[in-house]
Amino acid sequence: MEIDYFSAFIIGILSAGHCLGMCGGITSMLTSAIPPNNALNISTNTLSTNKSVTASKSLLIICYNLGRIGSYALLGAIVGFTGSIAAKNIGVPLAGMRIVAGIFLVLLGLYLGQWLMLLSKIETLGKVLWQFISPLSKRVIPVNSPSKALGLGIIWGWLPCGLVYSTLTWALASGNATTGALIMTSFGLGTLPALLTMSFGIISLKKVLKNDAFRKIMALGIILYGFYSIFVASQLMF
Repeated sequence: MEIDYFSAFIIGILSAGHCLGMCGGITSMLTSAIPPNNALNISTNTLSTNKSVTASKSLLIICYNLGRIGSYALLGAIVGFTGSIAAKNIGVPLAGMRIVAGIFLVLLGLYLGQWLMLLSKIETLGKVLWQFISPLSKRVIPVNSPSKALGLGIIWGWLPCGLVYSTLTWALASGNATTGALIMTSFGLGTLPALLTMSFGIISLKKVLKNDAFRKIMALGIILYGFYSIFVASQLMF
């Protein structure tokens, strides 16, 4: 199962351009939460030196991403447990679920390459739940403390996203709550480079990640891996 963790991590990295588009605005909001010439001293709640500005912003960014990845892990545990119930009580073969997961990877690659936007229709299903969750963000804005950054990350981990939904099919096919949580945690860690690039303003790398040719090459990589996953699962099933 370690290959699933590594693969989920790689999928997160390959989807960098999509992450910048979906969550880039949120990370920008975090980095602008503290006044440019001041910093919040967490221990004394007083304004400190410019050196603390970077430290405070870094802490907010870390807390945000911890909350976001924590939500991914919770989602993975939920669907992994669901897959376990389906396999044990209904008799759904795990290999069949893995074929479905491979199909979703192909759809994800087509979506990221902007060749077939079918996953955007699936995202609309998540908007039903999102309309109940998103109002909670008002309680943690402005994001000027670690607890608020953590809370915002937890909330935004439920943002409707075809990328997350595609990876969740792997967690479902794992047939285990713990494995599902670890798969989604690995995926979340894979998305960190793109979001940290945005957060810390690494402009040159950001341009590469958002480059159209780079995005399409990464999309093709995901499509190929999706077909490989389907092939391996079909060998187990038939």
